[in-house]
Amino acid sequence: MRRRDLNAALLLAPLGRPALAQAPSSAPWPNRPVRIVVAFPAGGGTDILARMLQDPLAAALGGTVIIENRGGGSGMIAAEHVARSAPDGYTMLWNITTHVQAPVVLRRFPYDPIRDFAFIARVGLGPIGFMVGPAVPPQVTTLREFIDWGSGRPLSFGNFGSGSTSHAFGALLAQEARLDATQVAYRGEAPMLQDNLGGQFHGGFHSTAVTNDMIAAGRIRPLATGGPVRTPSLADRIPTFLELGFSQRFGFVGFTGVMAPAGIPQPILDRLVGAFRRVLADPAMDARLRALDLITGWIEPAEFRSFTEQIMRQWMEMADQLDLYQSTG
Repeated sequence: MRRRDLNAALLLAPLGRPALAQAPSSAPWPNRPVRIVVAFPAGGGTDILARMLQDPLAAALGGTVIIENRGGGSGMIAAEHVARSAPDGYTMLWNITTHVQAPVVLRRFPYDPIRDFAFIARVGLGPIGFMVGPAVPPQVTTLREFIDWGSGRPLSFGNFGSGSTSHAFGALLAQEARLDATQVAYRGEAPMLQDNLGGQFHGGFHSTAVTNDMIAAGRIRPLATGGPVRTPSLADRIPTFLELGFSQRFGFVGFTGVMAPAGIPQPILDRLVGAFRRVLADPAMDARLRALDLITGWIEPAEFRSFTEQIMRQWMEMADQLDLYQSTG
């Protein structure tokens, strides 16, 4: 399936959610816990960020915020669940770029990534880097050495979900470096990292939010990073793929952000947006996010929506170029 078919699929995608918000309770909102559904298992980069904001967000809303992890389907299980939830302000989705990537790659649209959601906050942009563990000899410390070592042998690259940036960058690296690499998809970054540390595959693209401690301990070795500029925590020693002469496609940077089901009452949406804006504007929180190599900077919900639409168009082109499409059985 190519872009023309995917565009048609988007237009025909079922909304899969209540058309109208439930009748408002007599008690002011929120009068029960607000649930953030994280689209990946506990311990991954997405989960770490959500839990960083959990308590400050609860304080800003004057209520309770709980985190619920719903991994699987490259984020689609959680996204479909939230799209079908009542748009009453008590359920939000915390997802990454796979929100639009996975439906494209899997050729399945159980939700419309744009129309079925109210956009709340783009928390930041997160570059990822290619990292190797004990499956690769310790003397391999640069990407050129890895390519020389890996050429002519069957390799396997892990990724944190079919349709993710991790998946696409792995395919890009194999294509541009002319490596024979099988892609192995995981249900999130935490289990992927465990298998990288265990030597179950030869390398994969990770976020530094998850791997910083393992890098410091020498258990995993970053060789190059994606994005237009060097990753701050690795800038003194690890180049970007662009610096190494790879294509501009490696300049892509994914996002992490928060959405609610479409149809949420505007007053509640405004309160959620305002709460996230205040939390993310706090200098201490901004410093914590930047320490995880997240590129921060508030944008309004309408701009977040337009940005996501642009990302989806880019991903349709990337899926065509790399033939990323997966069989759905």
